[in-house]
Parts: sequence; structure tokens; C-alpha cells
Amino acid sequence: MYDVLIVGGGVAGLSAATFTARADFETLVLDSDDSILRRNAHLENYPGFPAGVNARLLLDLMADGADRAGAERREGEVVRLARDDDAFTAETAAGDRYRADRVVAATKNAVDYLPDGVDVVDRGKPFVAVDERGRTTVPGLYAAGRLAAKPHQAVVSAGHGAEVAVTLLEDADEPFYHDWVAPDGYFTDRGRDLPPGCEEIDDAERRRREDAAREHMRERFAAAHPSDQPTHPSLDE
Repeated sequence: MYDVLIVGGGVAGLSAATFTARADFETLVLDSDDSILRRNAHLENYPGFPAGVNARLLLDLMADGADRAGAERREGEVVRLARDDDAFTAETAAGDRYRADRVVAATKNAVDYLPDGVDVVDRGKPFVAVDERGRTTVPGLYAAGRLAAKPHQAVVSAGHGAEVAVTLLEDADEPFYHDWVAPDGYFTDRGRDLPPGCEEIDDAERRRREDAAREHMRERFAAAHPSDQPTHPSLDE
């Protein structure tokens, strides 16, 4: 039984998983490995990469972040999602079943697997109707990124995945959650308790984390990404 199931391992799903896992919600990502971003030749408008970045490498880096946050990732295509009185049950094409209290749907335009009661809007392609924070018409089910009709840009989908995750955390019966790493004494030297989800670190720990981050990025960018750029599926027919 998981606290959160993320259906889809593209930028929206991985962003959402990072935030829910960092909040100590037991999080599972089920990914069929078909993120549309993998077809991108070179991603040149994602903040933080002024010269651009290999799209498949960006997805790998985001997966690293979800892993480090504590999320579990498995390969699987969800073909059916049902809700009962207690939770959601997801069934994959391979016949595996997973239970979760809450679900974030972050597939591109796949809606056939969604449970009864979800409001689907047809705009040439199907999208899931959501409120301003990503909630669907089914309690406990959220939609993020392209599926929620967000603009077709990686940074928008990543940001919406994070927003939906924070919404999910706010909807849960938990204290309001922050996710800040602050300098030593930022709160406590002013006589304040650390807010939930906050951490204070001293200069030595800050330098250690910065050194580890630089080393990780050096390793990731040391050589060309090993995978080839996939073509559009229609070109393979």
C-alpha cells in the first residue's frame, strides 16, 4: 500500500514524485517509458541549462532526484485504475496490481485507464478537467502536466507536477509542509521553531552538499548520453 501513486514518469510525474517523497509520503512511480520528451532533439528552453540539455539526460536527472527523495520507480503501463471506499487500485498490462491512497495521473493523453467519474474534455485530444490546483472530479485523484491541458513545454509540465504534489500534500491530513534547506540559525536564531519539512545546515554541511552536487553533475555530463533519440511513432510504421 502506497501513500501516492504517480502514473507516468515524464517531467510532470517525476517532479510530483520528488515533492511527495521528500514529504515522507511513500511514493511509487509507474512509467511505461514513453515520455514525449524523449523525442526532443535538444532541449533549449529549460531554466538552468543556458546552452540546452539532452532531453533524455534531463529525464534521467529528474529520475535521480525522485530516487534520492525516496520515491520508488517501476516500469509498467497502467491499463485500469479503480477507486473503492478505501483507496485506488492500479492494474498494469503485465497484470501487476498496486494500491494507493492518492493518485497523480501524469500520462500525456491516455485516459482510458482512468476510473468512472473523471471528467474528460475532448479538444482534438483528450484531457482531464481539473480545478486550478490539479484536482479532478474524483476525490484523491489529481492530473498533472499535459494531461491537465497544460502548455506543451517541459518546464511548464515540471512546474505543474510540483504544484499538484504540493496541493496533494495540503489536502492530506498533515501539517502544512515546507521544503526548504536554510542556513544554520535562519529560524532558530530568531527564536522560531523549524517549520515542518525545513532543515537548517551549517557551512560545512552546505559545502559538503555542494561538492557532492558538482561531482554528480560532472559524472552525468562527462560523456554523451548513451540512448538514441527516438523518432515519432508514426515514422516507424
